[in-house]
Amino acid sequence: MTLTKQDYSAGLPPPSELGIAGMDSSRGKEESVLESLAGGDPFGSVEPVKKSSGRLIMHSMAMLGREFCYAVEAAFVTPVLLSVGLPKSLYSLVWLISPILGFVLQPVVGSASDHCTSGWGKRRPYILALGFLMLLGMALYLNGDMMVSALIPERGKQRTWAIVITMLGVVLFDFAADFIDGPIKAYLFDVCCHQDKEKGLHYHALFTGLGGALGYLTGAMDWGNSVLGRFLGSEFQVMFIIAALVFLICLTVHLCSIPEAPLRDDNTETKLLLKVDGSSKYGSIERVNNGYLKPKYVQTRMTVKCLLKALLSMPSHYRCLCVSHLIGWTAFLSNMLFFTDFMGQIVYHGNPYAPHNSTAYLTYERGVEIGCWGMCINAISSSLYSYLQKAFLPYIGLKGLYFIGYLLFGIGTGFIGLFPKVYSTLALCSLFGVMSSTLYTVPFNLIAEYHREEEVRGNIQHSEKGISEAPGRGKGIDCAALTCMVQLAQIVVGVGLGFLVSAAGSVIVVVICASAVALTGCCFVACFVRYVE
Repeated sequence: MTLTKQDYSAGLPPPSELGIAGMDSSRGKEESVLESLAGGDPFGSVEPVKKSSGRLIMHSMAMLGREFCYAVEAAFVTPVLLSVGLPKSLYSLVWLISPILGFVLQPVVGSASDHCTSGWGKRRPYILALGFLMLLGMALYLNGDMMVSALIPERGKQRTWAIVITMLGVVLFDFAADFIDGPIKAYLFDVCCHQDKEKGLHYHALFTGLGGALGYLTGAMDWGNSVLGRFLGSEFQVMFIIAALVFLICLTVHLCSIPEAPLRDDNTETKLLLKVDGSSKYGSIERVNNGYLKPKYVQTRMTVKCLLKALLSMPSHYRCLCVSHLIGWTAFLSNMLFFTDFMGQIVYHGNPYAPHNSTAYLTYERGVEIGCWGMCINAISSSLYSYLQKAFLPYIGLKGLYFIGYLLFGIGTGFIGLFPKVYSTLALCSLFGVMSSTLYTVPFNLIAEYHREEEVRGNIQHSEKGISEAPGRGKGIDCAALTCMVQLAQIVVGVGLGFLVSAAGSVIVVVICASAVALTGCCFVACFVRYVE
């Protein structure tokens, strides 16, 4: 059965739902709608209206709330796990479950958000759901011991259930906090023009650093002896209330920042008459034919089964970008996950295994506290550098920013390993922020550049031949494929560095490895990553 022009026009959504405006003729409207539908992008080839700085700042508030909660986890999760009596043999299990799940499922969630037909938009329903899971996970790991004590009277069972609930909370929080980054970035890409995408990513990095700094500073306060601490029972409950309020406010502002155009998914004759070819390519794009439309492309849903096929069949420049992102996060996490322990053992010469009332253990604790201030310096410098990136970009480009971020981090961690002194180490922590800001902005800027290049090429081909021969991809799955490299880096670090530390007998091997990996990344981003001219 052939779809006629009149039948197809009757099944089309109103132009306002697809962001199409200012076209005089019905023919122009129809062609724009067809192009938008075929590309799987609700905005089609129409460039979104330029957004104000205020709207972009509101959109970036989600990153502030997310990073604030991350800082709270970094400051309190180890004391919480120790307080409930978690065996050392389960530590690695806690930190590996979430990244393994993230690496496998994050592209699937990204693909699903590409196809979400909610009237509220494609990304915001997923962001809201993941935000709720973040709050639930945080509630469980900060309040699990108290909840178990209130619900289970038998003391013999309390310890076991407290460990289970706390572990579940940590895994759930990490899982949701890692996943939420992909839909947030895809949301930004969907609703912004190219210039606003770059500006928005810089705001994201700025507020990420600010959120981390505020979280570490809040966690450094003695809430246990405060009025709130005495009223609520412990500093863990105080930090949960503060972090939950901050996150809820930031998430609400983010979700109200920029409206999304819903993606139509009509179960009408229009949908039934589309004939789809067999094989899928990266980004789940398939060829569509019918009697009226010329060959175009639509997206199909990605499953776990086709995830590996999709990653293996992605274009080479996307694959190289993912590899460079993996190298960068492996270097960054190698240093950051062990940094406070490095400060306590190597810089302050303390001993975490000494008796808790001994000078060696107290010295170690002092080093850990100073290490937290180093992490705060990292967060502040990340925020400042993300603002400076906008000034550097016209002169050195994305390639220069990418290379400098890896180079400075590699040199900085190398000097920390060679000269582990207190003040020089704290000063060099500012270079960690350069790397952090680079990882949060440059790779996603490159994704936006790749998409823009493909859209321009597709428009040229469409105007010349009436056909878009280069298939486009959903922004959600591209962002998810990139961010799942963070989970893979966590797996590599969690499995590999523990073995290296045990073999070397000292955590100084951590910063040496971080420096070596970062300097290797310098060569990779200079030689293998493609930059759009």
